[in-house]
Amino acid sequence: MHELIRTNDPVLLSFAESLMKDAGIHCLVADQAMSILEGSLGMLPRRFLVEEERADQARRILIDAGLGDELRPVRG
Repeated sequence: MHELIRTNDPVLLSFAESLMKDAGIHCLVADQAMSILEGSLGMLPRRFLVEEERADQARRILIDAGLGDELRPVRG
């Protein structure tokens, strides 16, 4: 899995998930269970992950949807 976004914003994550679902790209929001440990304060960011082989396509979809500023840097 390839990390594209790291955020505390549940609305952003839901929107990104919806975009991936519409495109048929498998995604995962990691670290959701960490909210139990932190007391549900929303301080620990969640990681938005997509299939490694479709990461470039997912990145383009998120940019086209106006989420380019939320994306993690491309790892080289």
